[in-house]
Amino acid sequence: MSPEEIGAYAESLLGVKRKGTQARPAWYVDDRLVVRLQDPDTAVIRVPLHDREALLDAHPDTFGVPPRMEAHHKVEAYLAHADPAAVQQAIRTAWEFQRR
Repeated sequence: MSPEEIGAYAESLLGVKRKGTQARPAWYVDDRLVVRLQDPDTAVIRVPLHDREALLDAHPDTFGVPPRMEAHHKVEAYLAHADPAAVQQAIRTAWEFQRR
């Protein structure tokens, strides 16, 4: 999955706006983070903890949680070998979680 595909999918969701920088673009709904590109190969997606565990169990090659994120409602998606449908579902879950 490419960074461009991440952005296109995020922007297809109602109310999502691009922010961040050129190097680290991010997409927000109601000024709340949905997804951010950490680097060209990694996206950080904000998901509830119970959904995060399900994503990790179902797609261990797509998602991971580095130690610095263990206490946060976030998961990393490794784009080079990600399942696009799983990443899209995680972004949609983040969008639903962050809407007011």
